Amino acid sequence: MEWENQTILVEFFLKGLSGYPSLELLFFVLILIMYMVILLGNGTLILISILDSHLHTPMYFFLGNLSFLDICYTTTSIPFTLVSFLSERKTISFSGCTVQMFLGLAMGTTECVLLAMMAFDRYVAICNPLRYPAIMSKNSYVPMAAGSWFAGVINSAVQTTFVVQLTFCRNNVINHFSCEILAVMKVACADISDNEFIMLVATTLFTLMPLLLIVISYSLIISSILKIHTSEGRNKAFSTCSAHLTVVIIFYGTILFMYMKPKSKETLDSDDLDVTDKLISMFYGVITPMMNPLIYSLRNKDVKEAVKHLLRRKVFNK
Repeated sequence: MEWENQTILVEFFLKGLSGYPSLELLFFVLILIMYMVILLGNGTLILISILDSHLHTPMYFFLGNLSFLDICYTTTSIPFTLVSFLSERKTISFSGCTVQMFLGLAMGTTECVLLAMMAFDRYVAICNPLRYPAIMSKNSYVPMAAGSWFAGVINSAVQTTFVVQLTFCRNNVINHFSCEILAVMKVACADISDNEFIMLVATTLFTLMPLLLIVISYSLIISSILKIHTSEGRNKAFSTCSAHLTVVIIFYGTILFMYMKPKSKETLDSDDLDVTDKLISMFYGVITPMMNPLIYSLRNKDVKEAVKHLLRRKVFNK
């Protein structure tokens, strides 16, 4: 009798904004514009970091990885979300949901670790400038970036594998815009305590530990900057890391609020996802990747000069 209420799911229904049809067209236009800005902004950063020899440094190598990461992260969910806004059939296959869940979690984890590597790079540049070329050589920063991607893939592979092994009953409604791992876990009709424990361990290793490294790095950076006697020297030193610090605050501020805030049993079992959670999820998934290139281009003289140089070269070539 137990198996009568169970079925082999072949697709999920993504609820998203289906309860607010009048808002779907508005959000379609807004998200489409934001996605175009994400592709243009991050694509430009990748392009100039490759073409401009002055930006062939560890900092801009990491920045190029971050931009590529943001493009990949948004592309895993935004195109499907845009289609669902205009479609009456808001479903995704089980295999498609699995791929989306894996890629989204992998990109998110990679970004956490990568931001920590970038913080360490800024620490060495400001606190040990004479040893910077030796410490942050190509033999160091390339494996650091590769390790960030490897950590993201491994973490996502483990968590996704455990989630797809859960039993899903007749309820196939995911109350989210995409197959976000927590939203998928909520529709399972099985004990998810093991999954929650794995997620807790992964969060500690790949979210909190990188955050701790960032906090330690910037504590040492601030201490070193305060020892500089001239205000001009302090401003110059801080300007080299202000863009990264701003990105970290936006990224970790949203991700910690979204995943680390306590959730009651009623919230987990509820069919209605809190509106604030949806807005925070949208902010984390779209606004943050859109803001990254804007922050780096507005607060970084090297990037602005590289963009001007690239534009001048295109004009002269014509």
